[in-house]
Amino acid sequence: MEQLSGTAFTAPRETNKRSWLYRILPSVKHYPFKKIENGLITHNWNEEEPNPNQLRWKPFDLPSNEQQIDFVQGLATICGAGDARLRHGIAIHVYSCNVSMIDKAFCNSDGDFLIVPQKGTLFIKTEFGKMCVAPNEICVIQNGMRFSVEVEETSRGYILEVFDNHFVLPYLGPIGANGLANPRDFQTPVAWFENVKGIHFKIILKFQGNLFESHQDHSCFNVVAWHGNYSPYKYNLENFMTINTVSFDHADPSIFTVLTCPSLKPGTAIADFVIFPPRWSVAENTFRPPYYHRNCMSEFMGLIKGNYEAKKEGFQPGGASLHNLMIPHGPDFDCYNNAVNEELKPVRVAEGTMSFMFETCFGLAVTKWANKTCEKLDNEYYKCWQTLEDNFSKLNV
Repeated sequence: MEQLSGTAFTAPRETNKRSWLYRILPSVKHYPFKKIENGLITHNWNEEEPNPNQLRWKPFDLPSNEQQIDFVQGLATICGAGDARLRHGIAIHVYSCNVSMIDKAFCNSDGDFLIVPQKGTLFIKTEFGKMCVAPNEICVIQNGMRFSVEVEETSRGYILEVFDNHFVLPYLGPIGANGLANPRDFQTPVAWFENVKGIHFKIILKFQGNLFESHQDHSCFNVVAWHGNYSPYKYNLENFMTINTVSFDHADPSIFTVLTCPSLKPGTAIADFVIFPPRWSVAENTFRPPYYHRNCMSEFMGLIKGNYEAKKEGFQPGGASLHNLMIPHGPDFDCYNNAVNEELKPVRVAEGTMSFMFETCFGLAVTKWANKTCEKLDNEYYKCWQTLEDNFSKLNV
């Protein structure tokens, strides 16, 4: 019997997180951890000079047929801020893999992983049981939980890692009891175990931004039963109850928040996970696309499928964009031009599309891999706004 604590023992009862795991062998039975190469994972936020420009990446590479890359080997850090040792900050990664993890588990001592598959279904084995997570679904593997990822095809996706707290549902305020992501739609695994011994089983540990490896002679997935409120979970984005204006003006994108990791500052998130699902647009006398914006929060966007409504060209599935603190951004010329000239009748927007945003209160530093090595940064991104015109001067005022 082993307890896994996700909060301090003395955390308030309403936020106290822990589970009891009934294991065949305790997790302490392993050989010492030794430092291994980090690959493309980093918490070094000072390796590149700050870049205040709008940034966009073309789709990140998938492994070739000649490569054998599993989930851990395919992790690459794009940007982040803060310090895992102080339990304050975030990191944003992508993963790209084409083989399953065999006799190997990964454990993150630094924070929680919110995983967003973009291509390929992930078959995730955890100490709590199994989860199947397909594109247009997400899962959260919380701090300290061991897991292994199996794939049946070349796969790619995004990861938001938070160091501070755990993800929770946002407060609904005057929306009331129902709306956005409903608790009933989150799924946790049922217990599953394998009693496998006499093997060389690896544990890869992410600890203070570095990777370490240990081994043991048995599978870590030996939990026969468990109970508690600290576990991995998954969610299907199609179950999100979308809320939007039915009169006029543009509601803020916070109405699309699925999960949030709150900070100590009221109403300000360490990180929000926000989606832009298919929905009706009916606002009258309103510029309907996302408005032009400068924000005290940083906005990292990714695209799971389809075309993002504000930039139908250039922003592709498997790619990303970053608009850092107070950096102006908004719809490109084509989106703007269509929006101001189209008839304002009820229309479906984002049909066949799912884009998302990781929004954070931190200014995000971009890694050397994301800025240079991956060679996916679109240096012509700024051009999508250069044909915007001065229409005011055409008026006789």
